[in-house]
Amino acid sequence: MQILRKTNLEALDKAMELGPDNVIKLLEEKGLVGRGGAAFPTAKKWKTTKDTISDKKYVICNADEGEPGTFKDRFIMMYNPQTMIEGMLIAAYTVGAKECFIYLRGEYSYLLPRLQEHVDIVLDASGLDVSIEIVRGAGAYVCGEETALIESIMGNRGQPRYKPPIPSIAGLWNKPTVVNNVETLTCAAQAILYDDWNKDLRLFSISGNVSNPGVYELPLGVKMSTIIDIARPKRKLKAMSFGAFGGIMPIDENLVVNEETIMSANCHHGAYSVILIDESVNVVEVCDSIARFYTYESCGKCTPCREGNKRILDLIKKVMAGEATNEDLDLMNELAQHIMDTSLCGLGQTSGQHIVTALKYFRSDFEKYLKKSNS
Repeated sequence: MQILRKTNLEALDKAMELGPDNVIKLLEEKGLVGRGGAAFPTAKKWKTTKDTISDKKYVICNADEGEPGTFKDRFIMMYNPQTMIEGMLIAAYTVGAKECFIYLRGEYSYLLPRLQEHVDIVLDASGLDVSIEIVRGAGAYVCGEETALIESIMGNRGQPRYKPPIPSIAGLWNKPTVVNNVETLTCAAQAILYDDWNKDLRLFSISGNVSNPGVYELPLGVKMSTIIDIARPKRKLKAMSFGAFGGIMPIDENLVVNEETIMSANCHHGAYSVILIDESVNVVEVCDSIARFYTYESCGKCTPCREGNKRILDLIKKVMAGEATNEDLDLMNELAQHIMDTSLCGLGQTSGQHIVTALKYFRSDFEKYLKKSNS
């Protein structure tokens, strides 16, 4: 796997030979984009932080991998952590930062002792005057959003900020801050060192009622039939979900998996998690589980997300109790759209995606529960 290639501080040496401007130029040429879900150009983010004048700058590795069905960053931290750490040092050198942080998901606390060992090893070998502190999250999904993560590191309640300003200009303690995902920073080191680094490879987290769940490195444009062959589902498939915020769409073995095809189905690729759903599952049950998740994980800062997701959960309960009508389904769809259009951060802005897509593709699953006089 490309993601497991070691760089052994050779990428850092090369970066220091190139200089900050040429590092940014090289990453731009290599086409590295963020692997946390937004796919923002890494070179552009680093350049913004580098060019912003400030007495202090920071680098943060976002290891708060809380999206249901996503576990690729854990895989990297288990099997190639030193390359990720080297990517952080390269980012720090490029933008002029002296302090770095790894924000580790609370549920990954078992990784902390070994990760700290790797941090110490890489820092000692690098000789750079840079610090890396590991901050353990408290299990809040919203802290995967970069500004909520920043607030958490500062000791504040983990809630998103209004933007602008963006973190690259005013982030941690209102200083210019690079926030990159675990996979992005690992790829940054590999892209700098290896001429044959392939920008089109992605880590897919595959799960569901399958025989071979796990992390697989596959190229963009892979056919869904290949993913299904790898996963070996235990029953006939019905649907696929791209995590809680990614939406639900019918299974299509001929689908060419890339950002364009997934978004054309009104779904989001996110970090390329694929949860395979078989015919034994009613999609309403999936939506109920996701709605419970969002109701619990909403930070409460903005009204649409705080109140709207609770209302969606109430409507799903009404459906499952056999008390809903088609008008309730239409209301649920309208409410989900409103929440996504008016929420402050990415959590709320995607929290209705499972409802919108499920009602679009699997309305019959909902209709099975409706009052008999309305079915």
